[in-house]
Amino acid sequence: MEKAHKFLIPSAVAKVAKTLEEGGLEAYFIGGCVRDLLLKRTPKDWDIATNATPEKIAALFTETFYENDYGTVGVVTDSTDESLKVVEVTPYRLEGGYSDKRRPDSVAWSNKLEDDLKRRDFTINAIALNGAGEIRDLFEGQKDLARKMVRTVGDPNARFNEDALRILRAVRIAVELDFTIESETQDAIVKHAAHLKEMAPERIREEFLRILMSPRPHIGLILSHKLGLLKYTAPELEDGIGVAQNQAHAFDVFEHIMRTVEHAAKKEFSLEVRLAALFHDIGKPATRRWSDEKKDWTFYGHDVVGAKIAAKIMARLAFPTKMSGEVVKLVRWHMFFSDTEKITHGAVRRIVTRVGKENIWRLMDVRTADRIGTGRPKESPYRLRKYHAMIDEVMRDPLSVGMLKISGGKIIEITGLSPSPKIGQILHALLEEVLDAPEKNTEAYLEKRAKELAILGDSALKTLGEKGKDIKEQKEEKDIQAIRKKHWVS
Repeated sequence: MEKAHKFLIPSAVAKVAKTLEEGGLEAYFIGGCVRDLLLKRTPKDWDIATNATPEKIAALFTETFYENDYGTVGVVTDSTDESLKVVEVTPYRLEGGYSDKRRPDSVAWSNKLEDDLKRRDFTINAIALNGAGEIRDLFEGQKDLARKMVRTVGDPNARFNEDALRILRAVRIAVELDFTIESETQDAIVKHAAHLKEMAPERIREEFLRILMSPRPHIGLILSHKLGLLKYTAPELEDGIGVAQNQAHAFDVFEHIMRTVEHAAKKEFSLEVRLAALFHDIGKPATRRWSDEKKDWTFYGHDVVGAKIAAKIMARLAFPTKMSGEVVKLVRWHMFFSDTEKITHGAVRRIVTRVGKENIWRLMDVRTADRIGTGRPKESPYRLRKYHAMIDEVMRDPLSVGMLKISGGKIIEITGLSPSPKIGQILHALLEEVLDAPEKNTEAYLEKRAKELAILGDSALKTLGEKGKDIKEQKEEKDIQAIRKKHWVS
């Protein structure tokens, strides 16, 4: 046991450890929180291990909960900081075999800290620290921290056979901390990679997302490919390796995607944007065709195909429906912005309706990352400002049927039509007109126009509702100029 310098431990957390010690028990901070303290990082959560049963732990505290098979007792603290509201206290454990490669077949309590440390995944997570600042490090975890290395506790084959998710966790920890993975540990990862097939998709998804939200997600993804893990998370990405692109790109599809994700991380874009950056060109390998006319490769429809592939991957990894829907929209429409001289305000309004107000700026972030990922010069500052100005201008306009100053019920009342799909077609036809000319969004005009549309045949009405007209909007000059001045564009 060695004595270390004093660590800054939140008072609410230190109080839990002190209560255990005053109750005659051992109390060691353990796992990621100790690793982060030694790296001078702020721990995200706090775990304490002790030589007591769950019942003895709970008896020392006023408010606890215990609802698991691993002895972990949640101790509710008096902290006003939500992240410190609960401190997990777990008995030292001995574990049986892992027949399903996910969880121990049996768990028994121990009174020896050594028993608990030797069952842990990596040396840097097997360092214990008590309230007095004394460190127990049986597996040279501190040396590995100094070497910036991820290495398993003991035999890596045994560790990965116990819990296959540790295979992906090794990559995640390495990219989060900017560490390397020790060679024997890497060899064992390659050997046991196929065990990931036995993991619940939700568990794989969470590690995958933490890799994506790390400062260096592209490194994690490339390492996942090298170690044979990517085929168990998003194998479709590997289809882009070696797939050359057209002259607008300096890299093959896979490297372009990696560079796009890298830029998204550098800009600290949201998870949805990073996912869209990862999947935005995933449809290119399937749509690549040689054009004799252009003397180059084409990828027509890769945005549509890519959206379908992205949806498939996210369903396979059990992503929440809402998040999946948002990401798929971003992939589907990532090709929208091109020439500012050709994009009309009506077209911008339509893209806002397609991706939603809450996603339009995310779409711009995807475009920014995509542009940098081509290997070409950075996005033109003027071009980006122009896009932003146009979006700001149209965001003031009605963008959905619900914003029209007429309802389906009113259309039934004034036209005498029965409730039917035709009512929806009329509403969408009216929306198309208002998207091009917001000043038409008045009760008088819409009621008059609804009566005219009601006498059209279904086919003509459907065509009208979907086609629209590309008419430039007429807005109050003062407001438009204010927006353009804000973005320094003409």
